[in-house]
Amino acid sequence: MLDQLARLRNGRSKRASSWDPSGRNADAWPIEAGETKVLADLKGAGVVRHIWFTIGAPDANYLRQAVVRMYWDGQEHPSVEVPVGDFFGVGHCRVSSFSCAVMNMSSNTGPTIFGHHAAMNCYWPMPFADGARITVENQGDKKIGAWYFYVDYDELDAPEPDMARFHAWWNRSNPCPPPTQQGDDPEVNLTDRDNYLILETEGRGHFVGCNLSIHNLYGGWWGEGDDMFMVDGEKWPPDLHGTGSEDYFGHAWGMQPQNAFLYSGVSFHHGQREGYNERITVYRYHVCDPVVFTKSLRASIEHGHANDRSDDYASTAYWYQTLPSKPLPPLPKPEDRLPRPDVKVQPVNLPLPVTERGRSGSPIDPQYPSG
Repeated sequence: MLDQLARLRNGRSKRASSWDPSGRNADAWPIEAGETKVLADLKGAGVVRHIWFTIGAPDANYLRQAVVRMYWDGQEHPSVEVPVGDFFGVGHCRVSSFSCAVMNMSSNTGPTIFGHHAAMNCYWPMPFADGARITVENQGDKKIGAWYFYVDYDELDAPEPDMARFHAWWNRSNPCPPPTQQGDDPEVNLTDRDNYLILETEGRGHFVGCNLSIHNLYGGWWGEGDDMFMVDGEKWPPDLHGTGSEDYFGHAWGMQPQNAFLYSGVSFHHGQREGYNERITVYRYHVCDPVVFTKSLRASIEHGHANDRSDDYASTAYWYQTLPSKPLPPLPKPEDRLPRPDVKVQPVNLPLPVTERGRSGSPIDPQYPSG
């Protein structure tokens, strides 16, 4: 990357921002409850290079009530539709201080406070050939008093060839359901059908990563879920099959909360496993190793070994693909995106399976409440 900095580039550097055109210091936009604001409406060809937000809102849940959408080349449905906090790499309606290759946050509070203030930066390149539109919708019932933003982009005379369009999608399973396709041995899983779904898409492109936010509802170790990638159709074994949740997210022997690295790590952590209320967001960005597909991709991960846990999972997937693309699955209602309360749920009294590396999972409690 650094050896490209000296290379001469085409285009003109431009910015859409919330600056006050009167010359005063009212450099933020208010967004009423239920209102959608267009942050950037760009014409012609170009590449979005950087997005920065900071937000002042009275409702602590604004990080999942406010939805960011992005549209490329006049396509009517968005290619990006994600709650703002999760888009920038942190779930649970929390902010955090972390940095990786493509995103970061800088928080002015500790991790114990819901929905407070942070600077949010995104560096995913987002090319377009015939216009780009970036919007935010306030789906909460309170006014957002201040939305500050930069959208920095290159304005080009002609689109660059062979450039796919940036996409992002948010999903949640609250909680992940028990497996439906278990055979005689509940510790054996030879399908991805009951896994937590990170992404399912059709077309040509490449997957560039995800973040995953887990609310640990059983205590113990929430991992041991294998990642599985079905490229260009379903088959067994998958084209890429992993060995455990922390392994896919670039760690080992659990996820070490203080470690946020360039392409993988932990962006947020609060609580303890033993209290049944651990909250964590982990990430893996395939900047150096994108997963290439020509017809379709299904990316998923087990929730516990052989899907033996029912924790609360939420994720943001990021990928590039050609247009036109199919509409994204509907975003859950605002109330269905909010964090669960901190309540203890006792697991059933069954022995825990222990792997050869000494890591354990938890059994599923069929009486576990879904609310």
